[in-house]
Amino acid sequence: MGLNHYPTFHTEHHRKRKARGWELESYFNFSFWRLSLPLFQHQRSRRAGLCFSLAANMAVGVLALQGSFNEHIAALRKLGVKGVEIRKPEQLEQVGSLIIPGGESTTMAKLAEYHNLFPALREFVKLGKPVWGTCAGLIFLANKAVGQKTGGQELVGGLDCTVHRNFFGSQIQSFETELSVPELAAKEGGPEIFRGVFIRAPAILEVGPKVEVLADYPVPSGKLLDSISALEAPQENAGSEKKVIVAVKQGNLLGTAFHPELTADTRWHSYFLKMTSEVGEEASSSISVAGGEDTCSNEQLGNDLPIYQ
Repeated sequence: MGLNHYPTFHTEHHRKRKARGWELESYFNFSFWRLSLPLFQHQRSRRAGLCFSLAANMAVGVLALQGSFNEHIAALRKLGVKGVEIRKPEQLEQVGSLIIPGGESTTMAKLAEYHNLFPALREFVKLGKPVWGTCAGLIFLANKAVGQKTGGQELVGGLDCTVHRNFFGSQIQSFETELSVPELAAKEGGPEIFRGVFIRAPAILEVGPKVEVLADYPVPSGKLLDSISALEAPQENAGSEKKVIVAVKQGNLLGTAFHPELTADTRWHSYFLKMTSEVGEEASSSISVAGGEDTCSNEQLGNDLPIYQ
């Protein structure tokens, strides 16, 4: 007997039982899904709440007195982190880390003095909270600045280094270049080069023993000698140096002479965000804050910094 002729028992009774069985199976499957849905929704809400909580806890302050603070906030937004504009001392209590952007350092210092921000900024650094200064922000964080006129700006201090203000020249001498950044690539991935945007930029001439150099840039030895001659106590071997430092890290502090916020590469911002979890409370014990006796130039930029893509 062929398969097509195999006797079947699809009577009305069996068809009803089969239909009833499908209904029961569908009911139980639906009931299980319906009962599981609240748990799934709860777990999803819990994860979303956790992510929101983490994002809130990672809110980063950006000193918004002048300069490229909007560009920093935009870069943080790309990483899913909220940037908070800081203009008054009490606003620092709302954030656990701070970015001091590039801009015109003398103007920024005068505005910071007007708003009585310097005591709060120094205390923020001393507490071991992560702070990143780019270009003018690097000058703010340096313990000492040279290459300025008499009666210049006040400093926050904290970074054990000497910065030469406007080392690379005037506004028309601004430039872009490829920097070797192996430490950044090791932690954040990507190529071991970074496109550095230098706009009337400073450079670091000397660093202390606890400062980690993250990037440097070759310069003519004659230019370096002229800059080193501005130091009160020049090093004997200074003439043999052919590079200046353009990125450093010391404990809870990060400084770059260039402008990562003016590029599409967010690795420096990601690097800084990770510092917030790596910096311990003991980091501030090894950092001395400058008293603000150093001075800087009164020259000013006419406009905020341009955006480079």
